[in-house]
Amino acid sequence: MPSRRPPRGGGKGRPPSRGSARRSGPPRSGPPSRNVGPKRSGSSGTPGLGGDQVEGRQAVREALLGPRSVREILLAADLDPAPILDDIRELAHEQRVAVREIKRSTLEAQARSEAPQGVLATVAALQPVELDALASVERPFLLVLDGIHDPQNLGAILRTAEAAGVTGIVLPRHRSVRVTPAVTKTAAGAVEWLPMAVVPGVPTALVDLKAKGVWVVGLDQDADELFWDLSVAKEPVALVLGSEGSGLARLTRDRCDVVAALPLAGNLGSLNVSAAAAVACYEIARLRRG
Repeated sequence: MPSRRPPRGGGKGRPPSRGSARRSGPPRSGPPSRNVGPKRSGSSGTPGLGGDQVEGRQAVREALLGPRSVREILLAADLDPAPILDDIRELAHEQRVAVREIKRSTLEAQARSEAPQGVLATVAALQPVELDALASVERPFLLVLDGIHDPQNLGAILRTAEAAGVTGIVLPRHRSVRVTPAVTKTAAGAVEWLPMAVVPGVPTALVDLKAKGVWVVGLDQDADELFWDLSVAKEPVALVLGSEGSGLARLTRDRCDVVAALPLAGNLGSLNVSAAAAVACYEIARLRRG
């Protein structure tokens, strides 16, 4: 399979990766690409998302393919040859990004995730987009995260969301993990392709989305309605997930149009939030087919 290289003649492309499954089905509707897309909300005082240090092989390759500017790449000097490393070096050469080989101990001292896989990049920080821009795409499929605190959970949710066809992410300004190196590594490049809005408060954001014709669906194991019976999945929809442990905040739950639970057939009373996100996102994706 050919390597993931941007098309010659300018611009970062998105060819399929070695060994990865090609996308199937019709292309999904979504926001314009992040480099020419919705207006950033940073100009209005909203803090950035982070994401300026990217660690892990897949995450760094996606950063080179995505719209952000990659400033420098560090590689551990003792890395064994691998096709993905060839891709990283070739993409960096084509984009004139500096690549430095350093001692593994030096690289790991600079890393902020547990296993950077001998690859680290400094990248222009992610900038949030406006909530209005996320709601204005054709048939939006949004994911609202009401206070996720664990970086691995957030990274896993973002990776699933991108794969399932989510068109945008909504994060609260406070009481939520930012896009740390651990998040970018776990997300395996999903942060490059998912527009994200940062809002002062989730309940108010849900009111704004409803005013724009977006159905708001909360996921809560105490709900009476089953997620399998969701009737609004084919409409513009925002799926709301609560924080680890406490779930949806009361005011957030009150702002939802529908609150539904995943059916559990075993003895356990709940799923990890990233696992629940995966099931719910793919159920909505299944219902939206065609």
